[in-house]
Amino acid sequence: MASEAGMTVSAATAWVESVFVDGVSAELRITASVVIGLGAVAIAGLLVPRVATRTRVAVTRWVEGRFDDSAGDVFDRVNAVAPIGVLITILVRLVQLLVVAVAGFVLLVVWGQIGPALGLIGISQLALPAIGRLVSTGVVVLVAFVLNDGIRDLIGEYTANTKRVTAHQEQILTRVLQVALILAALVAVFSIWGIDIGSLLVGAGFLGVVVGLAARQTLGSLLAGFVLMFSRPFEIGDWVAIGDKEGIVTKITIMNTIMRNFDGEHVVIPNDNVANQAITNRSRDGKLRIHLEVGIDYDDDPEHAKAVAREAVKEVEMVENNPKPQVFPIAFGGSAVTMDIRFWIAPPTPQRRWRATAGVVEAVKARFATESISIPFPQRTVGSREVNDSTAVKQTTDATVIDGTNADGAADTGGT
Repeated sequence: MASEAGMTVSAATAWVESVFVDGVSAELRITASVVIGLGAVAIAGLLVPRVATRTRVAVTRWVEGRFDDSAGDVFDRVNAVAPIGVLITILVRLVQLLVVAVAGFVLLVVWGQIGPALGLIGISQLALPAIGRLVSTGVVVLVAFVLNDGIRDLIGEYTANTKRVTAHQEQILTRVLQVALILAALVAVFSIWGIDIGSLLVGAGFLGVVVGLAARQTLGSLLAGFVLMFSRPFEIGDWVAIGDKEGIVTKITIMNTIMRNFDGEHVVIPNDNVANQAITNRSRDGKLRIHLEVGIDYDDDPEHAKAVAREAVKEVEMVENNPKPQVFPIAFGGSAVTMDIRFWIAPPTPQRRWRATAGVVEAVKARFATESISIPFPQRTVGSREVNDSTAVKQTTDATVIDGTNADGAADTGGT
């Protein structure tokens, strides 16, 4: 096969030399060279840029007519990543270079330079595939950047019209889709350049096993972050208690949940610890019930005290009237009848809870004082019990026998 190809090239070379070297005069070659040069200049300098401009205008009109206003967004995203003018200029320069290369090849043939012409063909055979791969890679990267912005905008538009997706879920979903897009772009680029993806996947799998064994806790927090994203036990700004930690959630990441406690400290809790502990969300329902206990004297009427306390709580500004405040006697204390005062606040915040609690305490105490209802101090009733003479004599006799002496203090000899 190689010998036959060599014979074919040799025959073609001999034919070209016989035609353009032996059978063509110098004047004809000069004329042909001028025509070829002018044609190359006309095509590369005038025709190609004009065709590119008209093609761009036609494509833009077609896209705008077919996709309405979305075409403008697409062109804006493309222009933000790589200005369209720069892309068209690069494309025009490549086509112009190709025209010049073809013109140079024809000129070499006209002047009988078969060897350099064949060398130019060999160079083009090596360069054109590389140029094609570079162009394809550029197109893939450009499309990936455009789709990356499109994913973020699309998810933003969807979440703006629904309350089912939180800001944390929007962030995580955007990142996951963007990572998937990057992986797909890498696979496409590897395929363009002929890189074996199978070996890379095997290596990545082995590396994943090693990393998984070495960073089990980190991966646990990562997986817990995804679980929290879909279960949504709390959101940013919620007042929560996680285990023995309580505060306002300020940030939720894939790895950690960050809250600010009531001392102004920022508490960072790994997500795997969050998933394994009891979570109390005080903000989820938009309101919170608060309990207070107060004691009244045993001589006071519980029904009257209930009515007075209920009216006092209603007068506090931060207490909600729906549901209405409630007061119940719940226990017999050592010094008083214990009453449970229940009221609601909305929206639930630590500051509102503290202020409402302080307001209720002040209001109930003031109303109890006005209605002469006592809030007793802790007290204990001390009493005595009378002891009769027979019991006292019996206790004295028993003590004497146990001590081994008689009532007069003499030793008991057992005789008379």
